Amino acid sequence: MSDEVRGPATRATLDDAQPVLSVRNLRKVFGTQVAVDDMTFDLMPGRSLAIVGESGSGKTTVARMICGLEKPTSGTITACGRDRSKPARRGSERKARGREVQIVFQDPYSSLDPRQSGAELIDEVLRVHHDHDAADRKRIVAELAEVVGLDQRQINALPKALSGGQRQRVAIARALATDPRVLILDESVAALDVSIQAQVLNVLADIRDDRGISYILISHDLAVVRQLTEETIVMQRGVVVERGETGQVLDDPQHPYTKLLRASVPGPGWKPQRMRDRIAAQA
Repeated sequence: MSDEVRGPATRATLDDAQPVLSVRNLRKVFGTQVAVDDMTFDLMPGRSLAIVGESGSGKTTVARMICGLEKPTSGTITACGRDRSKPARRGSERKARGREVQIVFQDPYSSLDPRQSGAELIDEVLRVHHDHDAADRKRIVAELAEVVGLDQRQINALPKALSGGQRQRVAIARALATDPRVLILDESVAALDVSIQAQVLNVLADIRDDRGISYILISHDLAVVRQLTEETIVMQRGVVVERGETGQVLDDPQHPYTKLLRASVPGPGWKPQRMRDRIAAQA
């Protein structure tokens, strides 16, 4: 597979298409701290949306609320026409939500059971979420391994025997096993070196083209955002400060915070500096 990263595919969207995910006035408060305030957006089928900002901006909290790991203080989340603003009351409802929205975390090693091979992890998801017999599950495991670029030896190995990029491919395959409509990528390539990043991003682009999955990319890496998404939301201290087409937001930022994020991308002669220091310098 080539290490050259392809950009997002251009997709025609019907005017009357319904959002696969709709978030309205989402708010999350931890004690006296407002982590997310008045977040609103729509995600259309087959589209990719980035939510960017520095650590503590609230972007991961948004992701955790969407996939049900955090309960919103107020606001609504609708996925595939189903309201998921409140905890599921029945096991069948929890399974349905899990099939619709999946998440891939930054650290694949901590999110994978070290005692199970990739094939066993995927098989477990298929048994929980789908009514397949053993032969069908084995076939689907092999198909998903091929989709993410893992051979038979790799998919049958324990996580400790795999590289970081291979473990992340297992995590992606496991998420795909539910056949989700929305896949949340929470800094999912941040820990990988550049060449492996490129490979995983290409896998994700191919999956979207083939399956029509919608992505939410939680990231601070603007290069990754540019490659994989069409729309971008910029968050600062829990509040949306800018949004628009990815190319426009990155190439012609309007908000001072977005400009600082853009200026913080390392270049020749770059020296580390904390974002708070950069903001203070601009105040």
